Amino acid sequence: MADEEFDLETTCFQLITAAGTAKSDYMEALSKAKEGDFEGAKASIDEGDASYREGHAVHAGLVQREAAGNPVKMGLLLTHVEDQMMAAEVFRAMVVEIIDLYKRLDGKIAE
Repeated sequence: MADEEFDLETTCFQLITAAGTAKSDYMEALSKAKEGDFEGAKASIDEGDASYREGHAVHAGLVQREAAGNPVKMGLLLTHVEDQMMAAEVFRAMVVEIIDLYKRLDGKIAE
């Protein structure tokens, strides 16, 4: 991607949007599981994963850009992006574990 075509701010907002959407979907999954809708919870996890993958693809582009010798300026916005991406990843892991606990409480899986 040529420098004149690269817009770091737009790229950052794409990443923040993807991570935020993923976290919202994961939270929706948790709410569905709490109500006993485990199929709906899985669907919401899958939707969150799709959003996260979209963001991950954009993020990989930034890493490739840097590896190709085109430094990406690190600032507050990009720091926020990194935080949101990591938070979404950790949030997903925690939601999956909590859903498993809900399933155990509901007698859906063996202890």
